Amino acid sequence: MNHYKEQLLACDFFTVETVFLRTIYVLVFIELGTRRVHLAGVTSHPDGLWVAQQARQLIWEFEETESSFRCLIRDNDKKYTKVFDTVFESSNIHNIPTPIKAPNANAFTDRWVRTVRQECLDQILIINESHLRRVLDEYLAYYNSRRPHQGLEQQSPIPRAKPMATGVVNRRSILGGIINDYFCVPESRALQLT
Repeated sequence: MNHYKEQLLACDFFTVETVFLRTIYVLVFIELGTRRVHLAGVTSHPDGLWVAQQARQLIWEFEETESSFRCLIRDNDKKYTKVFDTVFESSNIHNIPTPIKAPNANAFTDRWVRTVRQECLDQILIINESHLRRVLDEYLAYYNSRRPHQGLEQQSPIPRAKPMATGVVNRRSILGGIINDYFCVPESRALQLT
């Protein structure tokens, strides 16, 4: 699979409970080669048409960046309708449904859901859909561009510049301080920041 991982995309739903005991569904896509995550949508009422529209918007995003995915790994959820499959097939992306009762078949997205829960969602009380979207947008900005990954040799999904060996260490709060991002700046620039 490592040979083809640059061509693979995976998707999955997960749920988040709000303070008011409403269930919100989140649809995410993950690029297996880079581990970059795309938030497709957040809704209380996912249906086949909504899921297909999120797929269309993702395909438009990929067309702008000239991505070359060949396969989409997804489970057998009924929300993935024929329209959803057609959206990807129209862009020459083959749909691969996971086998039934095979939890490791979509391991990358399952692992990411566990990560976002541990690092973010378990620490915050979510009020509604728009609040959840803001939280996930901020977390994904950090996850995709700053968070180091062991599978990527401590690089982030969107590669960042090599960290400086000397300088002043600064801290950036993510999500109100739930996550702290540390980075080095030259001493001359550190004086300007204070």
